[in-house]
Amino acid sequence: MPTPLLDTIENPMKLKSLTLKELKQLAGELRLEISSVVSKMKKPFGASLSVAELTVAIHHVFHAPVDKILWDMEDQTYAHKLLTGWRPLQTKLSQENGLYNHACQSGFEPFGVGHGCNSISSGLGMAVARDIKGKRERVVTVISNETTMAGQVYEAMSNAGYLDSNMIVILVDSYHSLHPKLERASKTSISPLSSLTSKLQSSKLFRRWREFAKALTKKVGGGMHEWAAKIDEYVRGMLGPPGSTLFEELGLYYIGPIDGHNVEDLVCVLREVASLDSMGPVLVHVITKVDCEVIDNQESKMSEQHHEGSFNNEELLPWNSRSWTYSDHFVEALIAEADRDEDIVVIHAGMGMETAFQSLQNKLSDRFFDVGLAEQHAVTFAAGLSRGGLKPFCIIPSTFLQRAYDQVVHDIDRQNVPVRFAITSAGLVGSEGATHAGAFDITFMSCLPNMVVMAPSDEIELSRMVKASVHINDRPVCFRYPRGAIVQMKPNSYVDDPIEIGKGRILVEGKHIALLGYGSMVQNCLRAHSLLAKLGIDVTVADARFCKPLDINLVRMLCKNHDFLITVEEGSIGGFGAHVAQFIALDGLLDVGIKWRPMTLPDNYIEGASPNDQLAVAGLTANHIAATALNLLGRTRDALLLMC
Repeated sequence: MPTPLLDTIENPMKLKSLTLKELKQLAGELRLEISSVVSKMKKPFGASLSVAELTVAIHHVFHAPVDKILWDMEDQTYAHKLLTGWRPLQTKLSQENGLYNHACQSGFEPFGVGHGCNSISSGLGMAVARDIKGKRERVVTVISNETTMAGQVYEAMSNAGYLDSNMIVILVDSYHSLHPKLERASKTSISPLSSLTSKLQSSKLFRRWREFAKALTKKVGGGMHEWAAKIDEYVRGMLGPPGSTLFEELGLYYIGPIDGHNVEDLVCVLREVASLDSMGPVLVHVITKVDCEVIDNQESKMSEQHHEGSFNNEELLPWNSRSWTYSDHFVEALIAEADRDEDIVVIHAGMGMETAFQSLQNKLSDRFFDVGLAEQHAVTFAAGLSRGGLKPFCIIPSTFLQRAYDQVVHDIDRQNVPVRFAITSAGLVGSEGATHAGAFDITFMSCLPNMVVMAPSDEIELSRMVKASVHINDRPVCFRYPRGAIVQMKPNSYVDDPIEIGKGRILVEGKHIALLGYGSMVQNCLRAHSLLAKLGIDVTVADARFCKPLDINLVRMLCKNHDFLITVEEGSIGGFGAHVAQFIALDGLLDVGIKWRPMTLPDNYIEGASPNDQLAVAGLTANHIAATALNLLGRTRDALLLMC
């Protein structure tokens, strides 16, 4: 669809001269562009559709990059990126250094967009630095309902209220409610009265009158100031929606609610807020709709469904019409166990929820707890459930588990509480890039003294590990599995056979070289075996299963019967390979001739690309594994040919 106005926008300064009618037209064209371009990346973009008018209004009023505009989640930023120079890079969408790297390097991105919670903290730091240096730029941070489920947001708000530095926090409310229990809350409505009230609250005259009244009541004394403050809080609480007084208590001046799709109201309020100096932190409450439709564009319908999670379009389809994922198989195994054991409960944390977990929630009902982005709470909550006599499974994507590591250490492992961690989206995650990649969980979980750390090589092994986890009641346990389709593509293949703790297995017996894979990399080891077999090289392939406790008998046998040992894992340096190296060094196996080579993710972040391209960049494809083996055998030419 044509986008004539957007085609003329080279940078945000072009928005300064646009009329309100043209700003509204630009917001519509942004939706068209996002739906047609970003959807090809298989990334969620519904959140960006819902903030098109807000993004246009922000850039019309503020002066980026002098003014600092910070976003909490990448999903909301695509309209912002289209207005700040990203549009010419559309051809690089599928390349490694495409969209996300541009965001980190652009002058319009003062701080890297993560997966929630960081914008107020970083924005407050910039505001304080501005004050210390005597500068005057404005700081604007944009958060969402999902973000407000995380504790760091309230820590940052409380500190902002205490420091009283000028900054603007914009809360994008797509749920139409500030109540944590959305199903019990009344919807926040937008009316002419609420619009008028918001404009009044943000007006320079009203706020200066309010500051004058504060100063006057302080001079009067006799408790007059305290009484006036209580009356002000009561009146403003009556005018605002339920929950709005929380922000006032934290020290932020609340303005809202405002219709997030009314450009005129947004520009009016933001312009008033931007014109005020020395008024402290302000929170602007903006109501948006997730189901904003793009005229004559069917792709927008997919974006509405896609808003909640960070998964590909196939995962939104019913179970019987799409390929099964590891999560589907995990859910099947866990449901089978939960049917037999009523003590099993599930805690889900992280952004959005996969389709498979939604079915698990429906099945377990009151035994399923979704806490959103409150990962720290999820871990300690699981510990409490365990101490109460239940068997909690805590489902957290690898990248989100990082935020709860302190709780994993002190509330779980140090106290030896039997909580079962299902670590999803482990390893590289394709178009989601480094933000959602699970590169570090092997390393940071395997260094904990009491933790059992394991990873399945396929969906059958996953179901066996679920079974084994149910019966581990004396220590915590974790298992990781990748995002994507299962290996065998055979639904309903649950195996009711627990795995022996600390016991690996030999898959293919050979000689000279042993490939010891961990988790999903076992499949690439098997593919490498097939490549090497065509070259007349017979290698052993083993599935470690466990990083901790390590199967030392298996490792010792591989070292004694082979000249070379290659460990392969889709994790960072310091993980499974480091545990193997520690053992073979202390056991003296390195002293008797075995040569060891580790294959891990490289010591750098890998940005969004196709899964195969990411593995190629990481050097973890079957060809890379086979080439490593060939180099060890001195067949450098064959190794080079494999990599061509």
